[in-house]
Amino acid sequence: MRDQIDVLLDKVDDPALRDALRAEIDRVRAKRSFGLVFESHLPERVRLPDHELWVGGTVVWRADPESPTFEVAHLDGDNVTMRIVRDSDGSSLGPDDPRREETVAAVRREVVVIADFGAPIHPGLRHVGSVHRGGDEPSHVVIKGENHHALEALQFTHAGKVDCIYIDPPYNTGARDWMYDNDYVDDSDAYRHSKWLAFMERRLLLAKQLLNPDDSVLIVTIDENELHRLGLLLAQCFSGRRIQLVSTVINPRGRFRDGEFSQCNEFALFVFVGSARVLGERDNDYPEGAAISWRTLRRSDITSARGTAKGGPNQFYPIYVNVELGTVDSVGEPLLLREVREEVARRTGCVAVFPVRDDGTEMNWGLTPESLRPLIGLGYVKVGAANPSKPQPYQIGYLTSGRIEDIVSGRARVTGRDASGAVIAEYVTHKVRMPLTAWDRPSHNAETGGTNLIKSLLGIKAFDYPKSLYAVEDAIRLFVKDKPSAVVLDFFAGSGTTAHAVARLNRQDGGNRQAILVTNNEVSGDEAKAMRERGLFPGDPEWEALGIFEHVTRPRVTAAITGLTPDGEPVKGDYKYTDEFPMAEGFEQNVDFLELTYLDPGDVELDLSFAGLAPLLWMRAGAQGPIIEELDEATGTRPPYAWTDRYGVLFDPDRWRAFVAARPATATSAFIVTDSTSTFAGVASELPDSMDVVRLYESYLTAFAATGVR
Repeated sequence: MRDQIDVLLDKVDDPALRDALRAEIDRVRAKRSFGLVFESHLPERVRLPDHELWVGGTVVWRADPESPTFEVAHLDGDNVTMRIVRDSDGSSLGPDDPRREETVAAVRREVVVIADFGAPIHPGLRHVGSVHRGGDEPSHVVIKGENHHALEALQFTHAGKVDCIYIDPPYNTGARDWMYDNDYVDDSDAYRHSKWLAFMERRLLLAKQLLNPDDSVLIVTIDENELHRLGLLLAQCFSGRRIQLVSTVINPRGRFRDGEFSQCNEFALFVFVGSARVLGERDNDYPEGAAISWRTLRRSDITSARGTAKGGPNQFYPIYVNVELGTVDSVGEPLLLREVREEVARRTGCVAVFPVRDDGTEMNWGLTPESLRPLIGLGYVKVGAANPSKPQPYQIGYLTSGRIEDIVSGRARVTGRDASGAVIAEYVTHKVRMPLTAWDRPSHNAETGGTNLIKSLLGIKAFDYPKSLYAVEDAIRLFVKDKPSAVVLDFFAGSGTTAHAVARLNRQDGGNRQAILVTNNEVSGDEAKAMRERGLFPGDPEWEALGIFEHVTRPRVTAAITGLTPDGEPVKGDYKYTDEFPMAEGFEQNVDFLELTYLDPGDVELDLSFAGLAPLLWMRAGAQGPIIEELDEATGTRPPYAWTDRYGVLFDPDRWRAFVAARPATATSAFIVTDSTSTFAGVASELPDSMDVVRLYESYLTAFAATGVR
């Protein structure tokens, strides 16, 4: 497949220069950093069946998924005249291609507008439904639209504001399970991996701009098909950031593959941005009331034996134990390697205890004398039962720094002391542990926590290979459990598991975290083929009804929140793990469903597109409370200004004094509709410095000057 660089090279008249440039470009491509070589310029575009045609715009044949690209040359009522500009593989026509001068006739119904990724767009949003059960809590937002353009729209609303991105992108198995440039990709496509990398890179670079640079995390799940390429791509897109890989068992029985290992797991890559860190999780081995654990002071590994470099020169010394009391009397000085322990100085009523194995091997203590002595008086050193017949007549235990911190911080409380003077302590709450890099948890089973759970919500098996709700919940919790107002984004929303998981997290601790989900409305390859044979295409109601947003995501999220199936019946079954309750209870949360639209920048500049911008302003202000509409419901006219508890819009700059005076104390954002820089500055100066004050429409148009449809 030719790319844009090849097209430009064809325009070089000098053959020698052209060949030299091509050789140099090939050399640079081959030396791509991290050894990751792929063609990032492979064209990608999206069809916009609801978008109006215009002269100069690009279109494709509606009925042909592999259509070449045309430019609209003339519009006359329902008739369209157009010229081909790109072949079906996305490559531009050469300068001498005779087809550049040919025209093709069509009618509007036969063609559909397309948008190339990288070309300017001016996105808007249309409200298409909601579920409100959470009072004045912020709404979760589910956006129907192409995720690349949705990510561009979010640059206006959430740049640098997202705390966690969790995505489960296409795994590129070769089974026609995802589309690139409006066509399904299978294992016969020679550009399969390059397309996937180009597809992911475009979206990751946009997502990077949304993450909070001070403290946030990107979580990407993947299987073995693209794991290694994804790791290199993340290292390239997030250069300098720490990345960790976790393996998680999702199918304990394994998926049989003849002559190969049965697949039972997949992977999650965690990209740490800024000061992001894993917050730990409950250690079920040490619940509330569990005794604090002691560690044996004698080192166990043979590489730490006396005289080894690892063991060090200062950790073989006597600990004098009072035989009558069973307590530590004192700690002696380290012995030189040539000194024998039998000749150490004796102390009345005490026995000298050295770290010696039962077979006589001399080891080292885990602490130096200087570190051990202060712990004795605090009760953090313990003398075990006497074994006078053994080379080490007493076992000596101690509390590690982590267990001491548990006591000091109040996570564990001291309830007494034993006969040796050591503290007796128990945990007040669950002990926290850092999760392992290999997860094998029953809750992460994709069948029980994913497929079966969705079937309970929807009454049908509506989605292939859904994530376990509890696996997503666990991953997100590790980074946002101390952020009750965190924003969590998923732009490969699939069945909507991420919104469901965030709702559960909020219920567990009373948080008001917000999930933002993006999904297209694609149908499966088989369904697409069958509907095309019936003369149906994207944009037709029957086609759209079977798309993932309409058929799965929206009904699943709605069922989870309301506790009712699409048929109005209470959802059967109970949630498990962490927070167990009937699924029919639903959640006291709000969800708003939006659809991505495309605005004409001229209309925006003339203040003719406020309806398409209204949900964007609401989202930028926190997606809380009502959306300010352009027209007053009672009068049908545009008011001079409007406020909610969260934000306000000044439509008439002449009424700015009343606008400022009416500002609620809880409002955090204000949008001023004016062409005048000085008017905007004057109004902004009367509002608190802490407010997000935005000039419409200049701010919006500037944000998308380099990225929109026209």
